[in-house]
Amino acid sequence: MFWDKLKPTEAPPRAEAVDVEGETIAVRWADGKRSEVPARRLRLDCPCAACIDEWTGAPLLDPQRVPADVRPVAMEAVGNYAVQIRWSDGHETGIYTWRQLRSYAPGEAAWAPRRTRASE
Repeated sequence: MFWDKLKPTEAPPRAEAVDVEGETIAVRWADGKRSEVPARRLRLDCPCAACIDEWTGAPLLDPQRVPADVRPVAMEAVGNYAVQIRWSDGHETGIYTWRQLRSYAPGEAAWAPRRTRASE
């Protein structure tokens, strides 16, 4: 049933810190794991409606329009589930869930964001 797919599943462990280290965004988790992702890759993985088609999951963002040296200029917590990043290229609508950020830790691909309804 569709509604069953909307129920929350197990959440990743709590994030203790999110830092920018050179060209890398690093998240330190309460269980000792660490997610590291190059800033440009995270920008290209933006899940917002301007970057990903909400119904098909198809990418809308042209990677050639994202500068090689893109970096976060500000980050803010969004409730208890995500962080919003403002990027040096002016983009600021992406909300990166802890689930998505956890998926960048070694061996943690199971935390990758779920697909949209239309792509299932």
